Amino acid sequence: MALLVQKFGGSSLATAEKVMRAAKRAVAQFEDGRQVVVVVSAQGDYTDHLIEMARAIHASPDPRELDALIAVGEQVSSALMALAIHKLGYGAISLTGAQAGIRTDEVSTKARIRTIDTARVRSELAEGRIVIVAGFQGVDREDNITTLGRGGSDTTAVALAAALGAERCDIFTDVEGIYTADPRIVPEARWTPSIDYDELLEMASLGAQVIHYRAVELAKRYDVVFRVRPSYNESEGTLVCNLSDQMEQVDVRGAALDAGEAKVTIRGVPDQPGVAARIFSRIARDGINVDMIVQNVSEQGLADVSFTVMESELTRAMDIAESLSDKLSAAGAESDSDIAKLSIVGIGMRSHAAVADKMFRALAEEGINILMISTSEIKLSCVIRRAAGEKALRAVHRAFELDRESQPEE
Repeated sequence: MALLVQKFGGSSLATAEKVMRAAKRAVAQFEDGRQVVVVVSAQGDYTDHLIEMARAIHASPDPRELDALIAVGEQVSSALMALAIHKLGYGAISLTGAQAGIRTDEVSTKARIRTIDTARVRSELAEGRIVIVAGFQGVDREDNITTLGRGGSDTTAVALAAALGAERCDIFTDVEGIYTADPRIVPEARWTPSIDYDELLEMASLGAQVIHYRAVELAKRYDVVFRVRPSYNESEGTLVCNLSDQMEQVDVRGAALDAGEAKVTIRGVPDQPGVAARIFSRIARDGINVDMIVQNVSEQGLADVSFTVMESELTRAMDIAESLSDKLSAAGAESDSDIAKLSIVGIGMRSHAAVADKMFRALAEEGINILMISTSEIKLSCVIRRAAGEKALRAVHRAFELDRESQPEE
């Protein structure tokens, strides 16, 4: 019997009416003869509310206790979904991440899934029940509750689809699917019927908020084909799969803006072998993810090292940078949170040399200065001033004619 994994985000479950609508989607697939596993997020802004409550009591809540608190939201949703399916006359059971066999590492608030024991889920499916799993959570080897970080329910859904050998995975959200840019900023942004894993992985990691990048990583690794679909209609949404062989004639497929980063600079670092390793191994040891790195040309044996981190991790990153500055006898450390990262993505960029020129010209024509540049085979990113971010996104989207159904060849 074919198995389907469905994931419903918080906005799709925000009210009792929406929970019932999601339940009817699950039941419809069950009636078509499929086994159904549903993964749910916390309703609406419930997780943010729990975090606010924690910080009202303690400005820096203990990560273990914070995980125990914020995992509650998904458990509420899973129980409500099970009750909704019961009301529709079908068998269903809600499971926590632990009950669903999800084991993680020990990193509180941003754990990674290690293994999934699917025995309980398969047993419940064999009994003819729809299984509802609380997303975003698992337990570590000491049975402490852990959470997977923002967007973690997407990761739960894809991981379960891989572990269960699901026919497909549907990620339901409050938009039509994947767009060429954020339609809230770029009204002419175009819905994309299909996209490659690598393209979506870059867009998700660069600020596109439709799905979490770790979910896309898992989908690519285990070849899980999935769709990002609207919860409010029957549209098929955007198919995400391996399209690399079909994309040679396409240069840019999407643009993304991330206004959630900050820059750290260590001034006057000795330009010697091993210094960069000391800096970034220390940062990595603290679990801080570094995005872009730039070192300027050495003058008089000294250089400036700049790197970007998530703004939420800036305080910790600056503490480390100041400590390293003292140990390296550098000139000091400084930060800049008034930045945004603008990126363009496309598999075809591997073979199109004019992409960078077009992007830089589009920004120059708008009078937007570039602070940092980073490239890969399928992306080009620029750090710019945050205030110019939305104007820059619209300019680049327009320059590459991403509102058109098909893009002209260079």
